[in-house]
Amino acid sequence: MEPGSKIGADLSGKAVDVRTYRGMIGSLMYLMASRPDIMFSTCLCARYQALPKEAHMSPVKRIFRYLKGTVDLGLWYPKDTGFELTSYSDADHAGCMLDRKTTSGHIQFLGDKPVSWASKKQLCVSTSTAEAEYVAVASCCSQVLWMRTHLRDYGFHFNKIHIYCDSKSAMAISTNPVQHTKTKHIDVRYHFIKDNVEKGSVHALRRSEMKLN
Repeated sequence: MEPGSKIGADLSGKAVDVRTYRGMIGSLMYLMASRPDIMFSTCLCARYQALPKEAHMSPVKRIFRYLKGTVDLGLWYPKDTGFELTSYSDADHAGCMLDRKTTSGHIQFLGDKPVSWASKKQLCVSTSTAEAEYVAVASCCSQVLWMRTHLRDYGFHFNKIHIYCDSKSAMAISTNPVQHTKTKHIDVRYHFIKDNVEKGSVHALRRSEMKLN
């Protein structure tokens, strides 16, 4: 998508064919299984399938033009690389123009191979960037623990899995054993990441601490 672009409901805009718009979105969502770079943009455009307007069709066509110019871009899975489970998390605070909810995004790697990724709008409205990032990290932690359980069945055991985020405040909340008064408004179900940090199952790190090859 164009950097800094915002998509809203555009109730006064010119309507486009619903079946055509939904068909284009469906094709893009099918392609997301191998192209994580279009996931956020596609999921954002998919929110307006009920009443699509020309303002919504334009970014969808832009995604197709991007794909046309990057047909050789894909995922590479070499066999002789590491197999450490790591994850990255991010969030756009109040990015949705309709309800001001935040979109969480995370991706998991086995070594340097991406194996799982997601982009999903949060259920609650975050009142701060720290809360938005913290909720995103909690969602990422849930996916990491699910992957660790399944990988254990294949003989791979992971402890203290690294989760990288770009919010020092979110990391402070996840490592603080005391429930601070400023975090009481955050839904209880998101605080399970604190328990897993204390148990040593996961370890929250800033992206600046990421080890570069």
